[in-house]
Amino acid sequence: MLESLRGYGAEVRLLLCTTFVLTLARAITLPYLVVYLSEHFALGISAIGLMIGGALIVGSLLSLYGGYLIDTLRSYTVIVFSTLAFALAFFVAVASRQLGMLFACLVVINLTLAVVDIAAKAGFCALLPVQARGEVFSIKYTLSNVAYAVGPFVGVALVLLDDRLPFVLSALLGLGMCLSYQRRGERAARAGLGGPTLGLLAVGRHLLGDRRLVYFTLGGALSAVVFGQFTAYLSQYLVTTTSAFQANQTVSYLVATNAITVIALQYAIGRRIGSRQLMPWLLAGMLLFVIGLLGFSLAQTLWVWCLAMLVFTLGEIIVIPAEYMFIDSIAPEHLRGVYYGAQNLSNLGAALGPVLCGFALAHLMPTAMFYLMMLSVGLAGLFYCLGARRQA
Repeated sequence: MLESLRGYGAEVRLLLCTTFVLTLARAITLPYLVVYLSEHFALGISAIGLMIGGALIVGSLLSLYGGYLIDTLRSYTVIVFSTLAFALAFFVAVASRQLGMLFACLVVINLTLAVVDIAAKAGFCALLPVQARGEVFSIKYTLSNVAYAVGPFVGVALVLLDDRLPFVLSALLGLGMCLSYQRRGERAARAGLGGPTLGLLAVGRHLLGDRRLVYFTLGGALSAVVFGQFTAYLSQYLVTTTSAFQANQTVSYLVATNAITVIALQYAIGRRIGSRQLMPWLLAGMLLFVIGLLGFSLAQTLWVWCLAMLVFTLGEIIVIPAEYMFIDSIAPEHLRGVYYGAQNLSNLGAALGPVLCGFALAHLMPTAMFYLMMLSVGLAGLFYCLGARRQA
């Protein structure tokens, strides 16, 4: 992977660095947000869930407009202002004493991170030939997982000194990336070639009229139900069927298995995903999800849990870059930003996953949760097939 990184141009490496640093900044703070909200604002668990989930949903919806801006303005301008807003949101969040202001900051953090992510994807497509994009998408996803593996450990060390320090460091990382991109970014770069000639409402009608995009977005949302927040619904299941202590212990091993598998295998597998065989790759990923979920439903020992997570993670490794490649294959050059913004709506599925699983655990037998997840995988595969048929 390092050899491939050296082979890319400076602008591609800078985009990868920018998304990595911002993801690291978010990962430093995110795990301790629940504790912070509980201690400083005396919120209950349900209220905290609504606040964090609501901020993610609002940020995901607004990112569609962010994609429109990426197609309309210079990528340089959008990324510089987004990284600056990202940093300022962390500074304001740590100083805020009003819950409404903190919620607005969380929305801005989610939104700006999504906008930079969209700008990076569109930038890769503008800077690289089609055959090289699968590899760079895999590198980007690997770096994101490295950030999520390292960030919480950095946050632990800072929380021991002061629980505001993770926010401060995240803000400084965002500010540092803003200054770095302002100095080194390519000012003439534009993700969309010439920008959209249509207004926002007309672009929205175009998106809704593209059945391929609608099917892929629905498929992405349904697959995100399964892998978007798997730690949340696995924790819910384990707390229901075992003790809280055993649940925490098992989930920690599962998170470690997921992170190690992604970091070790994402690049090796993802770089082999080509644009001509996307549907077989996606169906293979769906099958691995189903096998992993079946393993979870039958697991009685830690080894079986970890083995099922290994298979499940292989599905994740395949599906995420393949989804990027599908959107890349159908997006018009001048509308790449809004197309990737539409794909970002799959976060709505990630937010829905724990809700569906909570309902299943409350009203059905616990293992039924996994069968609902398998149904979601099957529906996702159906929508992917419909989109691929439309493309053909």
